[in-house]
Amino acid sequence: MEILIFGFIFGATLQYAKLNKYDVISGMATLDNLAVAKAIAVAIGVGAILLNVEIGLGLASYHVKPLILGGVVFGGIVFGVGMAILGYCPGTLAVSLGEGSMDALVGIIGGLLGGLLYTLALPIIHGLLGPNLGALSLNSVVGSGVVFYLLVLVLGALFIGVALWMHKKEGATDYKWLTSGVALAILNPIVFLAATTNRPIGASTTYPYVGDLLSGLTNNEYFSKIQKPGAWELIFLAGAFLAGLLISLLKKDFHFRLIHGNWQKYKGASGVNRAVWAFIGGFVLIFGARMAGGCTSGHILSGGMQLAFSSLLFGVFVFAGLLLTGRLFYKKN
Repeated sequence: MEILIFGFIFGATLQYAKLNKYDVISGMATLDNLAVAKAIAVAIGVGAILLNVEIGLGLASYHVKPLILGGVVFGGIVFGVGMAILGYCPGTLAVSLGEGSMDALVGIIGGLLGGLLYTLALPIIHGLLGPNLGALSLNSVVGSGVVFYLLVLVLGALFIGVALWMHKKEGATDYKWLTSGVALAILNPIVFLAATTNRPIGASTTYPYVGDLLSGLTNNEYFSKIQKPGAWELIFLAGAFLAGLLISLLKKDFHFRLIHGNWQKYKGASGVNRAVWAFIGGFVLIFGARMAGGCTSGHILSGGMQLAFSSLLFGVFVFAGLLLTGRLFYKKN
């Protein structure tokens, strides 16, 4: 039950600042809306301080993803491409589906297929994902002394400063992104606690887990590896879906939609066109996430708060793929 509650809080947090919306995420790809980037930066900044102090007190443990160089770099680029085209992340898909976004449903279907095909392709592409440089983080390199905590404070302040700088450059007046970013920075350390779930938040493992289950492709090493986290994340995303559904119903904001304003602005009003690209985007998004071993929530947010080298590098290449795709894919009619 607590996993479902955590997922609900996660979904409500994203929904509060509209961070799950297609227009907001695709707007980041075209640099028209920086709310998601600002929220991520402030969440990493505040979360890094809270989480590392929490771990230092012995209340939680590190869950650093290994720096598998090829997977992180190429998976990050592929993930960014899918994120730009789809306009959602693996976690925000669930929230937006709860609000009635049908392109999110199509993206989920594409993601399930992407996860399934990744399971099939992994034995073939495994050699391309390396080398594995290990679970490197600021803590593993510097240690847990005074210098480490000073660096955590400096880097945390730097991320927060970057978020505020982006807000100033954007000229926006809405600070809901800041509230949501701080809320995510508090939620993740709570989930990390040994007294709660002793793991980070995450979303993308759900897709190969469900895809493999539905197809019966469960007798393999990869499914055995993802079975436990996949089941956890499925419940977590169910909570996020319920948040999207219940809150949108209470606000009388629920309605079925396939075409969003930003898509119509750049790509036109064809529902078939949107559905095709949403499917492709979902497929590419999840395939890239599995190459890298995580997504926006499980890698960039959770790993960024741990100051994990793999996650910070993943974030760089995600935004590179996102912005390049935004420049090439979104051209006004």
